Amino acid sequence: MADPTAHYELPKPPAYGKQSIAEVLESGAASIGLPGFSNKLNLPPAQRVCVVLADGLGRSMLKAKGAHTPFIRAALAAGQGSVPTWLDAAFPTTTAASLASLGTAKEPGKHGMVGYDVLDPQLGRVVNMLGNWDADVDPTTWQPEATVFERASQHTEVVTVSLPQFADSAMTKAALRGSKFIGRGNSHARTQAAAEAMASSPNMLMYFYTNELDKAGHRHGWRSEQWEVQLEELDHTIKRLATTLPSGTTILLTGDHGMVDVPESQRIDFSAEPELIRGVRYTAGEPRMVHLYLEPELDPAAAEALLGTWRTRFGEKIWAFTRQQAITAGLFGLVQPRVIPRIGDIMIAAREELALYDTRRVRPSAMDVVGQHGSLTKAEREVPLVMFTATGNPKTSPKRSHTSKR
Repeated sequence: MADPTAHYELPKPPAYGKQSIAEVLESGAASIGLPGFSNKLNLPPAQRVCVVLADGLGRSMLKAKGAHTPFIRAALAAGQGSVPTWLDAAFPTTTAASLASLGTAKEPGKHGMVGYDVLDPQLGRVVNMLGNWDADVDPTTWQPEATVFERASQHTEVVTVSLPQFADSAMTKAALRGSKFIGRGNSHARTQAAAEAMASSPNMLMYFYTNELDKAGHRHGWRSEQWEVQLEELDHTIKRLATTLPSGTTILLTGDHGMVDVPESQRIDFSAEPELIRGVRYTAGEPRMVHLYLEPELDPAAAEALLGTWRTRFGEKIWAFTRQQAITAGLFGLVQPRVIPRIGDIMIAAREELALYDTRRVRPSAMDVVGQHGSLTKAEREVPLVMFTATGNPKTSPKRSHTSKR
């Protein structure tokens, strides 16, 4: 189709290669001294690095609720030199895209995880990229880029501490493969396991995952008391890591996306409006970042008319743009040919507190979700980067530098 959005203003793309989620693990590996990695975030030299990914932690959210995070707040106040205090999440601002960028050090256009669920052009159906992968979609074929863990494990110990159910998940195989996996069910058990694992080797790159904050945000909203409770628990988790990991360990706290609370009145079933789905074969993505895949025979004039219909219907509440516009704007970074058809012909991103659903393919309960993400707003795309240096048990302090596996 012709590109009617050639002059359509979109937000600037994520700072891939400079200050994005894709640089965290890579910079951590480089700071340990591993060959083949670039320390783009200017991390200090270390023998051990622990990257803590707090699912659903946005920069603006942390700032607004700073009273609930005294330990994290004190670290930010102390400063962290030339290390940035925030990063861009990947686009779309969804866990699948950002975790894949974290795990591969690549932008979504290369790793191919371009949405929560997207069209598989070979199978001719929409497939999930997070927790419900189709059995006939091979994660290592869908995402063939080598992970940071696979590369780093040739030179040092690499460990993931996460929830047990993610040990053999398709998402882990696609984006986070290559590390020793330690599964523990709660944050206390995870911090203990992390401390024990770190003490077992003089050099280590560790990934530590927590999802309790994200779950509370989706269910109750990030402004809720329930979310604040989980934020306080995250602060305690970071403090426990800082006091139990071997002394001198670099700890990096970041998130995969922020969140916007959407009122019930603005959770809209767009599939109930025929003019918004005329000529659309498949829908996919997030409620705040919708992919529309058009019928192949749809003529360019009809496609342009559909784009105009969305803009007329929602006005300044959305950005409505084409696949080509997204690629030209660099939202996905450099896009590989194999990835292009996974991206919607037309994309709808929410600018305001709005969520868009196709109830023909999602459960009605999906519209009960309060906290949402996926779009290009600062609240969703900016995530913190907070650096700590562990002051833990001297008995587990590094005794010698060693950047090769024993």
